[in-house]
Amino acid sequence: MNREQKYFVGIDIGSTASKTVVLDGESVVDFFTLPTGWNGRQTAEDIRRKLSEKGDTEQMRCVGTGYGRVCVDYADKVVTEITCHGKGGWALFGKNCTVIDVGGQDTKIIKIEDGQVRDFLMNDKCAAGTGKFIEVMATRLGVSLEEMYRIAKEGTPLAISAMCTVFAESEVIGHIGAGEKREDIAAGVISSVAVRVANLATRFGIAGDVVLTGGLCGSPYFLEVLSEKMGRSVETHPFARYAGALGAALTAAGKSTAKLP
Repeated sequence: MNREQKYFVGIDIGSTASKTVVLDGESVVDFFTLPTGWNGRQTAEDIRRKLSEKGDTEQMRCVGTGYGRVCVDYADKVVTEITCHGKGGWALFGKNCTVIDVGGQDTKIIKIEDGQVRDFLMNDKCAAGTGKFIEVMATRLGVSLEEMYRIAKEGTPLAISAMCTVFAESEVIGHIGAGEKREDIAAGVISSVAVRVANLATRFGIAGDVVLTGGLCGSPYFLEVLSEKMGRSVETHPFARYAGALGAALTAAGKSTAKLP
C-alpha cells in the first residue's frame, strides 16, 4: 500500500474465523484469515496491526460485518452480515441465486435477485446445523477437521437424529462407546449437518441456483453430501469463504463487483 492510494477494507468477524478483504477500488489486492479466538476486540486489533504492516491504514475506508462487527471500533461503518453476504454472493456468482452460508455460529439462507437481498432466514437457535458442531465432533473423535472430512468419505453414515447439539453429541458419544467405526461416526456427523441445512433451505424456499459460502465451502465432500441431501447441485467458488468480507469491502468502495484474485 502507498500513501497516494485509498484502500477499501472489509472485515468479517465470525465466531470461529475472521476474514479480511482489501480492494483498491477495482480489484482484490489482499485477503487473509485469522482465528477469532475468545476476544473479538483483540482479533480486530490483530487485523489492524496486520493491515498496518502492509501499508498506511490512515488511507483506508473500512466496513465491519459478521458476528463480532461491533468489535471493529475503527470501522467507518458496520453492516449486517446478511447485506454483506448478499453483496459478496452477487459479486462471486453474478446471478440470481440462493446463498447458503454455513458458519460456526449460525446458518444463513439468502435469496439474491438482481444484486439485492430479497429475503433471508437465519438459524441461530442451535449449533447442530453449523460448522461448530463438526468442529466439536472432530475433537471428540480425535481428528483434525481435514481428517474428519477424509475419513467421513470412507464411512457409512450412522444415524444422528437429535435436533439439539447436546443430545446430538450424546448420540455421538453413544456410538463411540458402542465401538462403532470412527469413519462411520464422522460420516454420520457430516450427514446430520447437511440434512439440517438442506431441510432449512427447502422449508424456506429456493430461488435460482443454490450456492454455498462460509467455512464449509472449502470441503468438496460436504458440498457433495449437501447436494445429495438437497436433490440438486450446489455450487461454490474458490473465494466463497470470503463472501462476507468481500461484500463489506464492496460496501466501503460503493461498488457491486471487483476483480477477484
